[in-house]
Amino acid sequence: MSRDFDPLASPLLTDLYQLTMLQGYVDQGMTDTAVFELFVRKLPEGRNFLVAAGLEQALEFLENLRFGEAEIAWLKSTGRFNDHLLDHLAGLRFTGDVQAMPEGTVFFPDEPVLRVVAPMPEAQLVESRLINILHLQILLASKAVRSRLAAPDKLLVDFGMRRAHGAEAGMFAARATYIAGFAGSSTVLAEQRYGVPAFGTMAHSFVQAHDSETLAFEHFARSQPDNVVLLIDTYDTLAGARKVAAMADRLKAEGCPVKAVRLDSGDLTALSKQVRRILDDAGHPEIGIFCSGNLDEYAVRDLLAAGAPIDGFGIGTRLDTSNDAPYLDCAYKLQEYAGIARRKRSTGKATWPGRKQVYRQLDDDGRLRRDILTLEDDTQAGQPLLQPVMRNGQRLAPPEDLATIRARLDAELARLPDALKRLEPATPPEVVVAPALKRLAEEVDRRTAETRDEEPGTRN
Repeated sequence: MSRDFDPLASPLLTDLYQLTMLQGYVDQGMTDTAVFELFVRKLPEGRNFLVAAGLEQALEFLENLRFGEAEIAWLKSTGRFNDHLLDHLAGLRFTGDVQAMPEGTVFFPDEPVLRVVAPMPEAQLVESRLINILHLQILLASKAVRSRLAAPDKLLVDFGMRRAHGAEAGMFAARATYIAGFAGSSTVLAEQRYGVPAFGTMAHSFVQAHDSETLAFEHFARSQPDNVVLLIDTYDTLAGARKVAAMADRLKAEGCPVKAVRLDSGDLTALSKQVRRILDDAGHPEIGIFCSGNLDEYAVRDLLAAGAPIDGFGIGTRLDTSNDAPYLDCAYKLQEYAGIARRKRSTGKATWPGRKQVYRQLDDDGRLRRDILTLEDDTQAGQPLLQPVMRNGQRLAPPEDLATIRARLDAELARLPDALKRLEPATPPEVVVAPALKRLAEEVDRRTAETRDEEPGTRN
C-alpha cells in the first residue's frame, strides 16, 4: 500500500473543517503561535480517575506529519482549496513544542494532559488525529486499571482484539491494557510492535475438529508443550476437567505439563469450585484455572467475592469497547494566539485560558491530597505534571519503554486514596483553580466583552 493512502499515516485522516480553517488562516496570514490544550471535561459515570496513555503514538504522528504528492493532488482535484493553501501544505511539517503528562499518570477533569505550541496552521491541523489517538488509549487504560484494582494478584490478559472497533483500536487496546497492569494480550502483533507479551492457547473449534476431547487435549499438549492450557467447556465442563486430571501425569512425563484449564461459559463460580475440587482430588493442585467469557471488572470482582478459585482472567469485549463508558468528553481547545490568552465561553463548555500547569500535592501519608490548576509561570508547591516532550518538532528523549510506564502507574496508584481505587463511585480529590488563573479568565472576559461591543462596520 502506498504511504500516501495509508489511513493511519495520512494527514487526510482529519475532519474537513481543519482544512477549511487552514484555508482561512493561510489566506489571512494568520500563522502566529497558537497554544492548544487537550483535556477531558468530566469523568464518565463510574470512573474515579483517568490514566494518561497514548503519548508515544501522538508524538510519532507529529514527527511524521507531511502531505505527500498524491494527497496534494487529491485535495486539488476536489476544487475546495486554492493553490496558496496547497503550496503551504506541500511544505508543512510540525515544528512546534509539546508538553504532556507522562503516560501512566493519573489525572482528573479539566487538567490538560497535553499542550501544543506551534504556528496556528500546524497546531490546528493536528487536533482531530491527536484526540483520536489519545482518547482511545486514555479510555481503555482507565477501564483496564479497574480490573487490575479488582484483582491485583491475578493474571489478567486482554482478549478483546476481535471485537475492538478496528485494527488500530485492537492494537491500542493491547498497549493500553498492558500499561494498566495486564500481563499481556492475545494480539500477536502487539508483541511484535510494542513488546506486549502474547497469550493464547486453543479455541473450541480445535476440540470440535477432533473425534474425541481427550485426543484434542493430547494433540495440543504435544504441539505446545510449554503452553498447555486446555479449554474444557466445549461439551461438558466437569467431564473435561476429569479427562485433564486423568491425563495430567502422563502428559507431564512426556514433557508437556498442564499449566491450567480454561472455562469460557456457564456459572463460573460454581464450575470453578467443582473443577478445582476435581483437580485437587486427583493430586493436581498445581494446575490453575483461567476464565474468560464476557468479563469485566465487575464480573471479576463478583467472582472473587464469591470465593471462585480462579487464577487468571481473559477480559475482552467489554474492555476493548469500554462498553459501560464508550467515550470521553475529550477536547482540544485554543488557549492562546499571537501572545494573547483566549477562552471559550459556551454554556457547559467554558475553558480556562492561557498556558497551564497542574501541581500535585500529597498529604502527610504520601496520598494524593489535591491538584492545583494554574498558569504555567505561577509556580506552586507540589509536583508539576506537565513535562516538555518535544521542541521544534523533535522529541526531547527516546520513547519510554512500557515497563517504565507501568512502574509510574504503580506509583500513582499507591498514592491514590483507597476510596478512589474501589469500583464504586467516589468523590475525586479537589482540583483547585489558582487565583492567577481566575484573574486571567476575568481579564479575557473583559477584553472579549469590549471586543463584542465593537461590531464590524461600527468603526470610522
